[in-house]
Amino acid sequence: MTRRIENARILMYSHDTFGLGHLRRCRAIAHALVEDYRGLQVLIISGATIAGAYDYRARVDFVKIPSVIKLRNGEYTSMDRHIDLNETLKMRRSIIRHTAETFKPDIFIVDKEPMGLRGEVEDTLSYLKHQGTTLVLGLREVMDAPHLLDAEWKRNDVMRKIGQFYDTVWVYGPPDFYDPLVGLDVPPQVRARMDFVGFLQRSVSLDVSSEHKPKGDYILITTGGGGDGSDLIHDVVDAYRADPTLTHPSFVVLGPYMPAKQRHKLLSKCALTPHLTVIEFDNRMEELIANASGVVAMGGYNTYCEILSFDKPALIVPRVVPREEQLIRARRASELGLVDMLLPQEAADPKRLAAALHALPHRAPPSHHASNMHLDGLSNISRIVGNMLDGRERDHLSVVKA
Repeated sequence: MTRRIENARILMYSHDTFGLGHLRRCRAIAHALVEDYRGLQVLIISGATIAGAYDYRARVDFVKIPSVIKLRNGEYTSMDRHIDLNETLKMRRSIIRHTAETFKPDIFIVDKEPMGLRGEVEDTLSYLKHQGTTLVLGLREVMDAPHLLDAEWKRNDVMRKIGQFYDTVWVYGPPDFYDPLVGLDVPPQVRARMDFVGFLQRSVSLDVSSEHKPKGDYILITTGGGGDGSDLIHDVVDAYRADPTLTHPSFVVLGPYMPAKQRHKLLSKCALTPHLTVIEFDNRMEELIANASGVVAMGGYNTYCEILSFDKPALIVPRVVPREEQLIRARRASELGLVDMLLPQEAADPKRLAAALHALPHRAPPSHHASNMHLDGLSNISRIVGNMLDGRERDHLSVVKA
Protein backbone atom coordinates (compact mmCIF):
# COMPACT_ATOMS: atom_id res chain seq x y z
CA MET A 1 0.00 0.00 0.00
CA THR A 2 1.44 3.36 -1.06
CA ARG A 3 1.48 6.20 1.48
CA ARG A 4 2.26 9.85 1.00
CA ILE A 5 5.06 11.35 3.10
CA GLU A 6 5.56 15.05 2.54
CA ASN A 7 9.05 16.20 1.60
CA ALA A 8 10.96 13.33 3.23
CA ARG A 9 14.57 12.69 2.21
CA ILE A 10 16.86 9.70 2.57
CA LEU A 11 20.58 9.84 1.77
CA MET A 12 22.46 6.58 1.18
CA TYR A 13 26.22 5.96 1.04
CA SER A 14 27.79 3.14 -0.96
CA HIS A 15 31.60 3.15 -1.03
CA ASP A 16 31.89 0.74 -4.01
CA THR A 17 35.53 -0.17 -4.42
CA PHE A 18 35.23 -3.71 -5.78
CA GLY A 19 32.24 -5.20 -7.56
CA LEU A 20 28.64 -4.06 -7.84
CA GLY A 21 27.16 -5.37 -4.59
CA HIS A 22 26.90 -2.20 -2.53
CA LEU A 23 25.30 -0.04 -5.21
CA ARG A 24 22.85 -2.76 -6.28
CA ARG A 25 21.78 -3.29 -2.66
CA CYS A 26 21.27 0.45 -2.09
CA ARG A 27 19.35 0.75 -5.37
CA ALA A 28 17.02 -2.15 -4.45
CA ILE A 29 16.23 -0.52 -1.09
CA ALA A 30 15.76 2.93 -2.65
CA HIS A 31 13.38 1.61 -5.31
CA ALA A 32 11.28 -0.27 -2.75
CA LEU A 33 11.01 2.85 -0.56
CA VAL A 34 9.90 5.27 -3.29
CA GLU A 35 7.37 2.69 -4.44
CA ASP A 36 5.86 2.58 -0.94
CA TYR A 37 6.11 6.29 -0.10
CA ARG A 38 5.02 9.01 -2.49
CA GLY A 39 6.79 12.28 -1.73
CA LEU A 40 9.97 10.51 -0.59
CA GLN A 41 13.25 11.36 -2.32
CA VAL A 42 16.32 9.09 -2.15
CA LEU A 43 19.83 10.15 -3.13
CA ILE A 44 22.64 7.56 -3.32
CA ILE A 45 26.28 8.61 -2.96
CA SER A 46 28.28 6.02 -4.91
CA GLY A 47 31.88 5.41 -5.90
CA ALA A 48 30.90 2.82 -8.53
CA THR A 49 32.46 3.55 -11.92
CA ILE A 50 29.30 2.33 -13.67
CA ALA A 51 26.68 3.89 -11.37
CA GLY A 52 25.22 5.57 -14.46
CA ALA A 53 24.77 2.27 -16.31
CA TYR A 54 21.71 1.44 -14.21
CA ASP A 55 18.29 2.98 -14.52
CA TYR A 56 16.72 4.63 -11.49
CA ARG A 57 13.08 5.14 -10.64
CA ALA A 58 11.56 8.58 -10.30
CA ARG A 59 12.67 10.25 -7.04
CA VAL A 60 15.84 8.13 -6.87
CA ASP A 61 19.10 9.67 -8.05
CA PHE A 62 22.81 9.28 -7.40
CA VAL A 63 25.85 11.45 -6.77
CA LYS A 64 29.06 9.99 -8.19
CA ILE A 65 32.21 10.42 -6.10
CA PRO A 66 35.69 9.75 -7.57
CA SER A 67 36.29 6.02 -7.86
CA VAL A 68 38.76 4.10 -5.75
CA ILE A 69 39.42 0.47 -6.63
CA LYS A 70 40.36 -2.35 -4.30
CA LEU A 71 43.18 -4.54 -5.55
CA ARG A 72 43.19 -8.29 -5.06
CA ASN A 73 45.67 -7.92 -2.18
CA GLY A 74 43.16 -5.72 -0.33
CA GLU A 75 44.99 -2.42 -0.95
CA TYR A 76 43.34 0.60 -2.58
CA THR A 77 44.31 2.83 -5.47
CA SER A 78 42.65 5.71 -7.35
CA MET A 79 40.75 4.67 -10.46
CA ASP A 80 42.57 7.48 -12.26
CA ARG A 81 46.18 6.45 -11.71
CA HIS A 82 47.31 10.07 -12.30
CA ILE A 83 45.59 11.25 -9.11
CA ASP A 84 47.14 10.51 -5.73
CA LEU A 85 44.98 8.27 -3.52
CA ASN A 86 44.99 10.81 -0.68
CA GLU A 87 43.81 13.55 -3.06
CA THR A 88 41.02 11.28 -4.28
CA LEU A 89 39.95 10.48 -0.71
CA LYS A 90 39.99 14.20 0.16
CA MET A 91 37.67 14.95 -2.80
CA ARG A 92 35.35 12.11 -1.81
CA ARG A 93 35.10 13.35 1.81
CA SER A 94 34.35 16.88 0.63
CA ILE A 95 31.61 15.81 -1.81
CA ILE A 96 29.98 13.54 0.79
CA ARG A 97 29.87 16.32 3.41
CA HIS A 98 28.66 18.96 0.93
CA THR A 99 25.93 16.62 -0.38
CA ALA A 100 24.69 15.98 3.16
CA GLU A 101 24.63 19.70 3.97
CA THR A 102 22.73 20.56 0.78
CA PHE A 103 20.32 17.59 0.68
CA LYS A 104 19.43 17.77 4.41
CA PRO A 105 18.30 14.13 4.82
CA ASP A 106 15.89 12.87 7.46
CA ILE A 107 17.64 9.48 7.37
CA PHE A 108 21.23 8.61 6.38
CA ILE A 109 21.86 4.94 5.52
CA VAL A 110 25.50 3.80 5.32
CA ASP A 111 26.17 0.51 3.53
CA LYS A 112 28.62 -1.93 5.13
CA GLU A 113 31.55 0.36 5.99
CA PRO A 114 30.56 2.01 9.32
CA MET A 115 32.91 4.98 8.91
CA GLY A 116 33.15 4.76 5.13
CA LEU A 117 36.25 4.07 3.07
CA ARG A 118 39.27 5.12 5.17
CA GLY A 119 36.90 6.93 7.57
CA GLU A 120 35.53 9.25 4.89
CA VAL A 121 31.98 9.52 6.29
CA GLU A 122 32.87 10.05 9.96
CA ASP A 123 32.84 13.83 9.61
CA THR A 124 29.45 13.71 7.84
CA LEU A 125 28.03 11.36 10.50
CA SER A 126 29.07 13.82 13.20
CA TYR A 127 27.50 16.73 11.31
CA LEU A 128 24.21 14.90 10.63
CA LYS A 129 24.02 13.64 14.23
CA HIS A 130 23.97 17.26 15.38
CA GLN A 131 21.26 18.04 12.79
CA GLY A 132 19.00 15.35 14.25
CA THR A 133 19.23 13.01 11.24
CA THR A 134 18.46 9.34 11.97
CA LEU A 135 21.68 7.40 11.27
CA VAL A 136 21.41 3.81 10.03
CA LEU A 137 24.20 1.29 9.42
CA GLY A 138 23.29 -1.50 6.99
CA LEU A 139 25.36 -4.70 7.23
CA ARG A 140 25.42 -7.77 5.01
CA GLU A 141 24.40 -10.94 6.84
CA VAL A 142 28.04 -12.05 6.42
CA MET A 143 30.82 -9.47 6.70
CA ASP A 144 34.02 -11.52 6.85
CA ALA A 145 35.79 -14.16 8.93
CA PRO A 146 35.49 -12.98 12.57
CA HIS A 147 39.26 -12.77 13.14
CA LEU A 148 39.74 -10.61 10.03
CA LEU A 149 36.82 -8.27 10.78
CA ASP A 150 37.79 -7.98 14.45
CA ALA A 151 41.37 -6.99 13.61
CA GLU A 152 40.23 -4.45 11.01
CA TRP A 153 37.65 -2.85 13.30
CA LYS A 154 39.95 -2.76 16.33
CA ARG A 155 42.60 -0.94 14.32
CA ASN A 156 40.11 1.82 13.57
CA ASP A 157 38.09 1.81 16.82
CA VAL A 158 35.00 1.02 14.74
CA MET A 159 32.81 -0.72 17.34
CA ARG A 160 32.98 2.24 19.73
CA LYS A 161 32.16 4.63 16.89
CA ILE A 162 29.13 2.55 15.85
CA GLY A 163 27.82 2.97 19.39
CA GLN A 164 28.62 6.68 19.30
CA PHE A 165 26.95 7.55 15.98
CA TYR A 166 24.35 5.06 14.84
CA ASP A 167 20.74 4.94 15.98
CA THR A 168 20.13 1.51 14.50
CA VAL A 169 21.99 -1.30 12.70
CA TRP A 170 20.13 -3.24 10.02
CA VAL A 171 21.37 -6.72 9.17
CA TYR A 172 20.28 -7.73 5.67
CA GLY A 173 19.47 -11.32 6.59
CA PRO A 174 17.47 -13.40 9.08
CA PRO A 175 18.92 -14.12 12.55
CA ASP A 176 18.95 -17.90 11.96
CA PHE A 177 21.16 -17.67 8.86
CA TYR A 178 24.28 -15.90 10.18
CA ASP A 179 25.28 -13.15 12.62
CA PRO A 180 27.69 -10.70 10.92
CA LEU A 181 29.28 -9.79 14.27
CA VAL A 182 29.75 -13.35 15.57
CA GLY A 183 33.05 -13.73 17.42
CA LEU A 184 33.39 -9.98 18.06
CA ASP A 185 33.09 -8.25 21.41
CA VAL A 186 29.83 -6.37 20.76
CA PRO A 187 28.83 -3.83 23.42
CA PRO A 188 25.27 -4.35 24.76
CA GLN A 189 24.11 -0.95 23.42
CA VAL A 190 25.21 -1.90 19.88
CA ARG A 191 23.66 -5.37 20.13
CA ALA A 192 20.39 -3.79 21.29
CA ARG A 193 20.29 -1.61 18.17
CA MET A 194 20.70 -4.55 15.75
CA ASP A 195 17.64 -5.44 13.68
CA PHE A 196 17.80 -8.55 11.47
CA VAL A 197 15.49 -7.38 8.68
CA GLY A 198 15.79 -10.43 6.37
CA PHE A 199 17.16 -11.00 2.87
CA LEU A 200 16.31 -8.37 0.26
CA GLN A 201 13.90 -9.90 -2.24
CA ARG A 202 14.45 -9.09 -5.91
CA SER A 203 11.93 -8.85 -8.72
CA VAL A 204 11.97 -8.53 -12.49
CA SER A 205 11.13 -5.14 -13.98
CA LEU A 206 8.00 -5.34 -16.13
CA ASP A 207 8.84 -2.09 -17.94
CA VAL A 208 12.00 -3.01 -19.88
CA SER A 209 13.48 -6.39 -20.82
CA SER A 210 17.11 -7.45 -21.01
CA GLU A 211 18.34 -7.14 -24.57
CA HIS A 212 20.62 -10.15 -24.01
CA LYS A 213 18.13 -12.69 -22.63
CA PRO A 214 18.73 -15.98 -24.48
CA LYS A 215 15.91 -17.89 -26.14
CA GLY A 216 15.42 -21.38 -24.78
CA ASP A 217 16.94 -23.16 -21.82
CA TYR A 218 20.27 -22.12 -20.29
CA ILE A 219 22.49 -22.25 -17.21
CA LEU A 220 23.61 -18.76 -16.16
CA ILE A 221 27.29 -18.32 -15.27
CA THR A 222 27.90 -15.06 -13.38
CA THR A 223 30.76 -13.72 -11.28
CA GLY A 224 29.07 -10.46 -10.25
CA GLY A 225 31.33 -7.50 -11.02
CA GLY A 226 33.89 -9.88 -12.52
CA GLY A 227 36.97 -8.24 -11.02
CA ASP A 228 38.24 -11.60 -9.78
CA GLY A 229 35.91 -13.91 -11.69
CA SER A 230 38.05 -15.08 -14.60
CA ASP A 231 39.22 -18.30 -12.89
CA LEU A 232 35.67 -19.57 -12.47
CA ILE A 233 34.78 -18.89 -16.11
CA HIS A 234 38.00 -20.56 -17.33
CA ASP A 235 37.03 -23.57 -15.20
CA VAL A 236 33.55 -23.72 -16.77
CA VAL A 237 35.02 -23.58 -20.30
CA ASP A 238 37.53 -26.31 -19.39
CA ALA A 239 34.69 -28.48 -18.04
CA TYR A 240 32.77 -28.17 -21.34
CA ARG A 241 35.92 -29.04 -23.28
CA ALA A 242 36.72 -32.03 -21.06
CA ASP A 243 33.23 -33.57 -21.27
CA PRO A 244 31.67 -33.80 -24.80
CA THR A 245 28.39 -35.03 -23.23
CA LEU A 246 27.99 -31.66 -21.48
CA THR A 247 25.68 -30.03 -24.01
CA HIS A 248 23.36 -27.96 -21.83
CA PRO A 249 23.63 -24.35 -23.11
CA SER A 250 25.35 -21.93 -20.74
CA PHE A 251 25.09 -18.15 -20.83
CA VAL A 252 28.19 -16.43 -19.42
CA VAL A 253 28.22 -12.86 -18.06
CA LEU A 254 31.82 -11.72 -17.51
CA GLY A 255 31.07 -8.60 -15.43
CA PRO A 256 32.08 -4.97 -16.07
CA TYR A 257 35.11 -4.97 -13.77
CA MET A 258 36.95 -7.90 -15.36
CA PRO A 259 40.40 -6.65 -16.48
CA ALA A 260 40.61 -6.16 -20.26
CA LYS A 261 43.35 -8.74 -20.81
CA GLN A 262 41.38 -11.47 -19.01
CA ARG A 263 38.16 -10.44 -20.75
CA HIS A 264 39.65 -10.69 -24.24
CA LYS A 265 41.21 -14.05 -23.47
CA LEU A 266 37.88 -15.44 -22.25
CA LEU A 267 35.90 -14.02 -25.18
CA SER A 268 38.26 -15.86 -27.54
CA LYS A 269 38.20 -19.07 -25.51
CA CYS A 270 34.40 -19.12 -25.19
CA ALA A 271 33.95 -18.43 -28.92
CA LEU A 272 35.77 -21.70 -29.68
CA THR A 273 33.66 -23.73 -27.25
CA PRO A 274 30.25 -25.15 -28.29
CA HIS A 275 27.17 -24.52 -26.10
CA LEU A 276 28.59 -21.34 -24.53
CA THR A 277 27.35 -17.80 -25.19
CA VAL A 278 29.18 -14.92 -23.56
CA ILE A 279 28.43 -11.23 -22.92
CA GLU A 280 30.36 -8.65 -20.92
CA PHE A 281 27.62 -7.00 -18.85
CA ASP A 282 23.87 -6.72 -18.37
CA ASN A 283 22.22 -4.23 -16.02
CA ARG A 284 19.18 -6.49 -15.68
CA MET A 285 20.72 -9.56 -14.06
CA GLU A 286 17.46 -10.26 -12.23
CA GLU A 287 15.80 -11.20 -15.51
CA LEU A 288 18.68 -13.41 -16.62
CA ILE A 289 18.59 -15.29 -13.29
CA ALA A 290 14.78 -15.54 -13.29
CA ASN A 291 14.81 -17.27 -16.70
CA ALA A 292 17.75 -19.63 -16.08
CA SER A 293 17.36 -23.33 -15.30
CA GLY A 294 20.30 -23.07 -12.90
CA VAL A 295 22.92 -20.57 -11.74
CA VAL A 296 26.69 -20.93 -11.31
CA ALA A 297 28.10 -18.03 -9.27
CA MET A 298 30.70 -16.92 -6.76
CA GLY A 299 27.89 -16.12 -4.37
CA GLY A 300 28.07 -12.47 -3.45
CA TYR A 301 25.17 -11.09 -1.43
CA ASN A 302 23.05 -9.80 -4.33
CA THR A 303 23.39 -12.93 -6.45
CA TYR A 304 22.46 -15.03 -3.43
CA CYS A 305 19.32 -12.91 -2.83
CA GLU A 306 18.39 -13.37 -6.51
CA ILE A 307 18.91 -17.14 -6.35
CA LEU A 308 16.53 -17.29 -3.36
CA SER A 309 14.06 -14.77 -4.81
CA PHE A 310 13.66 -16.68 -8.08
CA ASP A 311 14.11 -20.08 -6.38
CA LYS A 312 16.88 -21.30 -8.68
CA PRO A 313 19.09 -24.39 -8.34
CA ALA A 314 22.58 -23.00 -7.76
CA LEU A 315 26.22 -24.07 -7.69
CA ILE A 316 28.42 -21.67 -5.73
CA VAL A 317 32.20 -21.45 -6.19
CA PRO A 318 33.10 -18.75 -3.64
CA ARG A 319 35.96 -16.28 -3.48
CA VAL A 320 38.22 -17.29 -0.57
CA VAL A 321 40.72 -14.35 -0.49
CA PRO A 322 41.24 -11.61 0.60
CA ARG A 323 37.83 -11.81 2.33
CA GLU A 324 36.09 -15.01 3.40
CA GLU A 325 32.56 -13.58 3.18
CA GLN A 326 31.52 -15.61 0.12
CA LEU A 327 33.02 -18.80 1.55
CA ILE A 328 31.14 -18.41 4.86
CA ARG A 329 27.85 -17.66 3.07
CA ALA A 330 28.26 -20.60 0.67
CA ARG A 331 29.11 -23.03 3.47
CA ARG A 332 26.11 -21.95 5.53
CA ALA A 333 23.73 -22.09 2.55
CA SER A 334 25.11 -25.50 1.55
CA GLU A 335 24.70 -26.74 5.13
CA LEU A 336 21.01 -25.71 4.95
CA GLY A 337 20.60 -27.49 1.60
CA LEU A 338 19.89 -24.26 -0.28
CA VAL A 339 22.80 -24.51 -2.76
CA ASP A 340 25.59 -26.83 -3.88
CA MET A 341 29.15 -25.67 -3.31
CA LEU A 342 32.59 -26.39 -4.75
CA LEU A 343 35.76 -24.79 -3.46
CA PRO A 344 37.85 -23.06 -6.17
CA GLN A 345 40.40 -25.87 -6.16
CA GLU A 346 37.57 -28.42 -6.61
CA ALA A 347 36.02 -26.45 -9.48
CA ALA A 348 39.45 -26.40 -11.18
CA ASP A 349 39.04 -30.16 -11.78
CA PRO A 350 37.23 -30.20 -15.17
CA LYS A 351 35.62 -33.63 -14.67
CA ARG A 352 34.32 -32.70 -11.22
CA LEU A 353 32.88 -29.38 -12.41
CA ALA A 354 31.35 -31.07 -15.49
CA ALA A 355 29.55 -33.54 -13.22
CA ALA A 356 28.24 -30.65 -11.10
CA LEU A 357 27.04 -28.82 -14.24
CA HIS A 358 25.27 -31.98 -15.46
CA ALA A 359 23.46 -32.27 -12.12
CA LEU A 360 22.60 -28.59 -11.64
CA PRO A 361 19.38 -28.25 -13.70
CA HIS A 362 17.97 -31.33 -11.93
CA ARG A 363 18.78 -30.08 -8.43
CA ALA A 364 15.83 -29.27 -6.16
CA PRO A 365 15.32 -25.50 -5.82
CA PRO A 366 16.14 -23.77 -2.50
CA SER A 367 12.47 -23.73 -1.44
CA HIS A 368 12.51 -27.55 -1.34
CA HIS A 369 14.86 -27.39 1.66
CA ALA A 370 13.61 -24.21 3.32
CA SER A 371 10.04 -23.13 2.69
CA ASN A 372 10.51 -19.96 4.74
CA MET A 373 13.59 -18.20 3.41
CA HIS A 374 12.89 -14.83 5.11
CA LEU A 375 12.76 -12.82 1.89
CA ASP A 376 11.06 -9.94 3.65
CA GLY A 377 13.93 -7.47 4.03
CA LEU A 378 12.53 -4.77 1.73
CA SER A 379 9.05 -4.83 3.29
CA ASN A 380 10.55 -4.77 6.81
CA ILE A 381 12.81 -1.84 5.91
CA SER A 382 9.85 0.01 4.42
CA ARG A 383 7.86 -0.48 7.62
CA ILE A 384 10.78 0.67 9.79
CA VAL A 385 11.39 3.75 7.61
CA GLY A 386 7.67 4.59 7.78
CA ASN A 387 7.85 4.52 11.57
CA MET A 388 10.98 6.72 11.53
CA LEU A 389 9.32 9.27 9.25
CA ASP A 390 6.12 9.20 11.31
CA GLY A 391 8.27 10.04 14.33
CA ARG A 392 9.79 12.92 12.40
CA GLU A 393 6.33 14.28 11.56
CA ARG A 394 5.18 13.97 15.19
CA ASP A 395 8.28 15.83 16.37
CA HIS A 396 7.66 18.52 13.75
CA LEU A 397 4.02 18.94 14.81
CA SER A 398 4.94 19.18 18.49
CA VAL A 399 7.45 21.93 17.68
CA VAL A 400 4.80 23.77 15.60
CA LYS A 401 2.20 23.49 18.39
CA ALA A 402 4.68 24.73 20.99
